Parts: sequence; C-alpha cells; structure tokens
Amino acid sequence: MYYCCGITETGNVKTHNEDAYLIGHTVMTDKPFETELRGPFIAAVADGVSGEAKGEVAARMTLELLADIRPSGRTDYKKKVMAVHEKIKRYGAAHKGHENMQTTLCAVVIDSKDIPHIINVGDSRLFRMSQGRLRQLSTDQSLVQLLYSGGHMTNEQRLYSNDRNLILPVIGNTGSDPDPQIIVTEPLGYGEMILICSDGLSDYLTPGEIEDILALPQRLPKRLSALAEKALGNGSRDNITVVAVSAAADR
Repeated sequence: MYYCCGITETGNVKTHNEDAYLIGHTVMTDKPFETELRGPFIAAVADGVSGEAKGEVAARMTLELLADIRPSGRTDYKKKVMAVHEKIKRYGAAHKGHENMQTTLCAVVIDSKDIPHIINVGDSRLFRMSQGRLRQLSTDQSLVQLLYSGGHMTNEQRLYSNDRNLILPVIGNTGSDPDPQIIVTEPLGYGEMILICSDGLSDYLTPGEIEDILALPQRLPKRLSALAEKALGNGSRDNITVVAVSAAADR
C-alpha cells in the first residue's frame, strides 16, 4: 500500500496555474489531494509551457490521457507517451488559440509487482528520498543540462544560467518530437518516498532544504505545503506543484 498526496498553487506572480498533477485516476489543477493506493497506478506532474498557447490545457489533457493507461509488465511506456504527444498535437491543431500548446511530463508508474517506472519529458523533476537523503532520478531535458553533460558548462553555471528554463522538445511540440526518458528502478523500501515537482519548486530549493523540510514531524501534506512556502520565500515566480508517493505509513 502506498500513501500519495499532492498540492498545486499559482504562486505569487502568475495570474493562473498552468501546472497539474495526477494521482491514480484523479487529475488536480487547484486543490490538495491525498489517497492510499495499491499498484498498479500512476502519479505525475505536468507543467504547461508558458511561452506557448494554452499550457494549462496541455498539462491537464496530458494527465487525463496518461490516467487511461493500464500498466502491465508488457507496457511500452515510451510508445504510450508518444501517443499522448500526438493526441495533444492534433487537439492543438484543431482548436483555434491552442496551436502548439505544450507541457512537460514527469511521472512514476508503480506496476503490479511494485516496480517503479520513471517517465520524464522536460525539466520537471523526480527524486527518491531514502534514509533522509534526496537523489534525483530524472535528468533535465534542457539546454543547460545538455551543455553541462557535454562538459561545456560547470555545475555553478548550470544553476545560475539565464538559459536554464530553455527546454528540449516536450509533449505537444509541433516542430520536433520529444524523446521520453524511461527508467526502471528498484521498489521503494519502508520509509522511502518518491517526490515529483515542477521547476517552480526545484529551481528555488536546494536538496538540503528539501531534505530538512521532509524530515519535519508533520503530516506529509503539511510538509509539501512547507516546501512550496519555502520556494516562494526564496523568490519563486512560477506555479508550484509537488506530489509525494510514500511506501510507508508516512502520512
């Protein structure tokens, strides 16, 4: 059994929320949500691309389509994500004002054998929390990450670059197709947690700050809210969304 919860908020700067999150078959765009689930299920965060039309529509629709996937041992998750991408492209092309609507996608599929399958398109992030330490499992699909991985940028330059929000093709992009990152990792042990968030959170918190807040003796939804509040206090100008999947009775 897994305890899952999520929050999303507009933040202090933007006028509307282009983020959304999925837990099981429930897509949320404005309110907190918590539940207990057994595998198989999917938890995900989508961050609509602000520079394009209707990012919030792309984010919500992507998660609604993702929720229709029935995970099994034979599921080709890359193929499923590309099918979602094509549907988002077609919808955008067919509806005036929605052309080239785009979104990131970061998700975990817990299958019937409790094996996590990580899906990533864009620069939302997925972490694994184990024994109080945070480890990023997803790899940002961004220009600065590409330059850093190629040895053309230092880690400090990557963190503070003005180009850190330039991402590679994501879901809905009409010019180029995305390249979904798929990772299979070991099952969560007792006390371990998966954390998924949009860059409105991860760009404004250090791993140490996240670890400290998640270690607080509070219910998990309160800790997620504390993460959002800390990111806003650190200057976040974006929407903030975060989802937690816990393999323990950590509520």
